[in-house]
Amino acid sequence: MTVERSAAGLAAFVLAVTAAALIGVFSAAETADEYARLRQPAWAPPSWVFGPVWTVLYATIALAGWDVWRRLGWRGSRLALTLYFGQLVLNAAWTPLFFAADLRGLAFAEIVVLWLVLSGTVAAFFRAAPRAGWLMVPYWAWTTFAAALNLAVWQLNAGG
Repeated sequence: MTVERSAAGLAAFVLAVTAAALIGVFSAAETADEYARLRQPAWAPPSWVFGPVWTVLYATIALAGWDVWRRLGWRGSRLALTLYFGQLVLNAAWTPLFFAADLRGLAFAEIVVLWLVLSGTVAAFFRAAPRAGWLMVPYWAWTTFAAALNLAVWQLNAGG
């Protein structure tokens, strides 16, 4: 693979991940204020934590996808990259559900589906390119935490 093709592939993965991130940013501009107004469990992080964490996670998500593609191409990694792009779509859908639509229960159901697809992605990435699998583990862990937080916030704010 040429350097130019590899760089173009990296740019494509960065753009795909950026698009997923921007859907969340633009769909619910007041997320920090709304998050602060919600009843939260004692273990909930402050809103300022989410920006830096997601910046790092989105960078590792893009690198992981690129690594699988670079090693195996589209044909050699069809299942892994299909799962990858599926979880990106699910990732993008969560913020509008939770914040913009105030559908915390549906957002929880959606994040459970995201977690399942992401778990499949991580497993497929470990088989395709172990380094890519490891790059996805922090995102998987954060999604696990976020699902528990979503459930807790939903329960604490039910009916109110």
